[in-house]
Amino acid sequence: MAQFFKAKPNKSKQLSSKLSLDITQLDHLGAGMAQYQGKVVFVAGGLPDEKVTLQLTEQKKNYAKAKLIKIEQASAQRREPKCPHYVECGGCDLQHLDVEAQREHKQNALVDLMSKLGQDLVSDDIVAPAITGDAWHYRRRARLATVFDKNTHHLQLGFRQTASSKIASITQCSVLAKPLSDLITPFAANLNQLKSKSHLGHLELSQAENGLFAVLRVTKTLPASDIRWLAQFAATYDICLLLQDNDNNLTQLHPQLSTNMEAGKVILPFYSLAIEKPLQQTVRCEFTPGNFVQVNGPVNHDMVAQALNWLDPQVDERVLDLFCGVGNFSLPLASSAAKVIGVEGVPDMVQQAKNNAVLNQLDNLSFHHADLSADLTHEKWLGKIDKLLLDPARAGAFESLQWLKKMRPKKVVYVSCNPASLARDSKVLIEQGYQLSKIGMVDMFPQTHHIEAMALFELNVS
Repeated sequence: MAQFFKAKPNKSKQLSSKLSLDITQLDHLGAGMAQYQGKVVFVAGGLPDEKVTLQLTEQKKNYAKAKLIKIEQASAQRREPKCPHYVECGGCDLQHLDVEAQREHKQNALVDLMSKLGQDLVSDDIVAPAITGDAWHYRRRARLATVFDKNTHHLQLGFRQTASSKIASITQCSVLAKPLSDLITPFAANLNQLKSKSHLGHLELSQAENGLFAVLRVTKTLPASDIRWLAQFAATYDICLLLQDNDNNLTQLHPQLSTNMEAGKVILPFYSLAIEKPLQQTVRCEFTPGNFVQVNGPVNHDMVAQALNWLDPQVDERVLDLFCGVGNFSLPLASSAAKVIGVEGVPDMVQQAKNNAVLNQLDNLSFHHADLSADLTHEKWLGKIDKLLLDPARAGAFESLQWLKKMRPKKVVYVSCNPASLARDSKVLIEQGYQLSKIGMVDMFPQTHHIEAMALFELNVS
């Protein structure tokens, strides 16, 4: 007798009937929290002190997730989202919360995570004031996705939808620098005029001190007519436009480069960082497409200044900067310390960092490539240092901190984009004889739940 498999219904994914619940607080990802039948219910879009109608969309043993249906009683801190794409776009998920309340929530979430995961390290006297900036139009860089519809022959330009791989077509972005936001609609219209629009990848927009930059990814060589069209568009809108092929080679379409320039040479965007001591000076940091740079220029400037203040590098000290990128912290550090060593895991960024050292005529600064999650035993740069700065990705710096005994810095400044990994890594530092001296929130991404943080650890000498 043949038997056929019949899948059982997945009860954990079934929608419940509509429920009316009270939101009591936000979790560290910005979702509202309620209680139902002994479980914590997470509902995106809900705010503390609100009564909402919701449906459970996923149920686990100790918690459930829910979809917000209706706000029955709104919080006094609720705001009408400014962006017309708020509902469909997956980016700015806290626009419905007053910006001052956003910052208070992030500061509290940071302290809470550190207290829960970091052995109650945080007391009120070590919490620094948050570093903040403009709440809107602060992003100096963004990458927009493209999707070509074979049926309609239309190219979509936009950002990922919430919890989806689909693209939300957008006409503007309320957190993107206004000159870049104003380019989205004309760019979408002009890309749809190209014969080869089915061979286009993402579009990266940047606002730098030397102008507006756009990098268009292309999967095949464009015909001459498309090249001319794009160059004319760039000239009309005064954009430095570059094409990036599958091998990451760059071709500059506008402005046209001098014929006697080195082959493959292009104009690179840059930003500057002002250094106050020991002498007032400015360093210039160039970057190329794909290089990581902080998207919020003014907040990044203040963040670097605070890191230098907390680390307090001296003219006779050796400072190590791990996960250094293109030199965001290393370049300013080299203006104060005797020797600065930057280490980065991405080869292209290491080369750009070296170029930036030459550009700024810094001969006390060296950069090295290394996998900072691997065995560092044989790395020549690893050894006794005076101060340490870390700015890792979301995964944190757990593996790198296993080498603290060999480095033994007096001070460690840890810049984090994930408070959970910062809290975890703080345990390693405490076990190695360090104490948490200062911690503060950096509001790098207003209107989103993302939390940037900075912590200072000092070696106990007693």
